[in-house]
Amino acid sequence: MEIDIKQLMDDITTAVSEILNKDVTTIRGFSGRQLNGIANQTALIASGIDSGLITDATRDFFLDQLVELAHNFANTLIGLMVATIEKLWNAIVSVIWSAITKATGITLKSFSPL
Repeated sequence: MEIDIKQLMDDITTAVSEILNKDVTTIRGFSGRQLNGIANQTALIASGIDSGLITDATRDFFLDQLVELAHNFANTLIGLMVATIEKLWNAIVSVIWSAITKATGITLKSFSPL
């Protein structure tokens, strides 16, 4: 039996789309909440500096905390994206293995997921 290239492409596209739709929604929600927090924290710090509540002696502390908050946000996004890429790879290889199994009748040795 031959592999139907169009069907294989459609199956891979479906698997990828399902993962991306779910993960992008999750990442979008997380990002929105985090960016809102970072923006509010930034406004509070700017207001505190402007009003004098945050003095020269404490300004660097607050600014360093803001930088750390942004850094943690970026690192979390990187982790979420890596996890999504791993899910995509696993889904694509799973679809390919299934297509080969159906076409040949041979059960392939399982692949090692990322």
